[in-house]
Amino acid sequence: MARIAGINIPNHQHAEIALTAIFGIGRARAQAICTAAGVQGTRKIKDLTDGELEKIRENVGRFTVEGDLRREVSMSIKRLMDLGCYRGVRHRKGLPVRGQRTRTNAPTRKGPRKAAIKMNVPVGKVA
Repeated sequence: MARIAGINIPNHQHAEIALTAIFGIGRARAQAICTAAGVQGTRKIKDLTDGELEKIRENVGRFTVEGDLRREVSMSIKRLMDLGCYRGVRHRKGLPVRGQRTRTNAPTRKGPRKAAIKMNVPVGKVA
């Protein structure tokens, strides 16, 4: 397995697809990296030479990826939370941040459902 940016890249995949295993690299950036390195995106990782892999590593190194990017994103979210702005409050509460509705369709963000507490009070009696 090839190792790029501290990640083991799958050998059996095309170069363009395999690069997306790195956090911070999507399809468009993977295509750009392959063209800059002079490697066809349709070639499998196992078929690339050491020189081609080194060129890919060099081009990936120009971008903020993996640990640095994760740290940058978490620091941005922490900054919003410290400011106490609307987006920071939504992050703190674990609710959708970008204007989605929460009355329905937010179960993944809100977490498991909490059952409503029902009191068993006979009809006509005051609790």
